[in-house]
Amino acid sequence: MSPNNQPIDVNQLNQAKANVTLTQTLLSQAIEKSASDPTLAEEAIKQAANEIAQAQTAVSQVQSAIIVQQSE
Repeated sequence: MSPNNQPIDVNQLNQAKANVTLTQTLLSQAIEKSASDPTLAEEAIKQAANEIAQAQTAVSQVQSAIIVQQSE
């Protein structure tokens, strides 16, 4: 049998990075609009929270795969 040392899923990590980048943009919008348009700021915060959750999921999946590989 060949070793199970599969490479880290860079695609998932790149997706997480994109989620975080979008989160930064959304939070910047929320900060800029906080006084003038609270509704828009709230929507940006909701979207940012969703992006954070997606990034966390992608990172957790990669981390889980690494833990599985280490235990084999």
